[in-house]
Amino acid sequence: MGRRGGEDGEPTGEPKRAALISRPVASLTLAMLASAFGFQLLLSVVPLYAAEIGGGTGGAGSATAAFMLTTVLTQMAMPRLLARFGYRNVLVAGLLFLGLPALLYPLAGNVAWVLAVTLLRGIGFGIVTVGFAALIVELSPPERRGEALGLFGLAMTLPTVLCNPLGLWLVDASGYTTVFILGGLFPLLAPLAVVGIRTGSIDRDAAAGGAGFLEGLRRGPLLRLFLIFATVTSATGVVVTFLPLTVPRSGLFSAASALLVFGLTSALSRLWAGRFGDRRDPHLLLVPGLVAAAVGMAALPQGGPPTLGGALLLGVGVGMLQNSTLILTMDRVGDNERGLGSTLWNVSFDAGTGVGAFSFGFIVGAGGLSSAFYISAVILLAAIGLVFVDRRTRKGAHPPPEL
Repeated sequence: MGRRGGEDGEPTGEPKRAALISRPVASLTLAMLASAFGFQLLLSVVPLYAAEIGGGTGGAGSATAAFMLTTVLTQMAMPRLLARFGYRNVLVAGLLFLGLPALLYPLAGNVAWVLAVTLLRGIGFGIVTVGFAALIVELSPPERRGEALGLFGLAMTLPTVLCNPLGLWLVDASGYTTVFILGGLFPLLAPLAVVGIRTGSIDRDAAAGGAGFLEGLRRGPLLRLFLIFATVTSATGVVVTFLPLTVPRSGLFSAASALLVFGLTSALSRLWAGRFGDRRDPHLLLVPGLVAAAVGMAALPQGGPPTLGGALLLGVGVGMLQNSTLILTMDRVGDNERGLGSTLWNVSFDAGTGVGAFSFGFIVGAGGLSSAFYISAVILLAAIGLVFVDRRTRKGAHPPPEL
């Protein structure tokens, strides 16, 4: 790697860092933003629409469940799809699946049709989440991979902060049809950025890597990271599902304020964690991240200032863990298995969120709303045991064989 020269033309000894925002990374980031805007606009609107056209609360829950079902199933198939069809082709197909069916929502006269459209959109979301994360790793400079993943997290998180309330506001202001059209058009603009990215050599590497999702889970180092991150996403599933019920008040110390603080701090923490991971071992962030998230979860149901403090701590911890687990996962797969690494991380993300919301629903019924947060905090602290097992295994491991 080249070095910067001093005023006298002699090397200063400082390595020259590769540019983070190359043209392919910029194009991919624009595509991610467009797809995320379309997805987040409809995230709360579709369940509301399903409820209003006759489905009630059951219809609303079914819409979310249907989306997550096809999302996770598609994610599990992504290593094979990428190996067979290549990154660019699969990503374009995913963006079409995410965008085109949304334009059919205004024609859906009952819950069954809403669910059918939602199942198709889940396929698209499963594709783009895995494809984008894997491709950003491939396109970014290896020494700045953590920063690139932090940028990826920011591009996926900012639309969450802006578009969830915007979608609901647009429903009141302009009706459902306007929101559905916008939610469909944004992902359909994203292929314009994707088609210009050259992925030939990346596709050849993916075709040579034949490991599937279940084979990846059988590898101990990958399974440990999968389980650690699943405890985190299970906790976030509890937060987004039950915090509005636990802290029903309005104003500064409301659940809405707490979720805003959580979203912003997790995005910024993820960006910082990426820079840290490029310079030092991202494994060092796992224990602090779990502790911060656990303390945050315990504080959230208290109400008042502790709720906002808990949201801040949870956001810091989750951001650290999102980036560090993704970097470590990508480091533990072969150069031709980025799709597998992204698949494992994304399935842990989405399945953990869904399982957390579903399973803790029964716990809430038996022990009250606050119990879900306290039990989640205990589970997060228990996951520290997995971190220490993983650390000991890393220290005693021999160099991995060539894949």
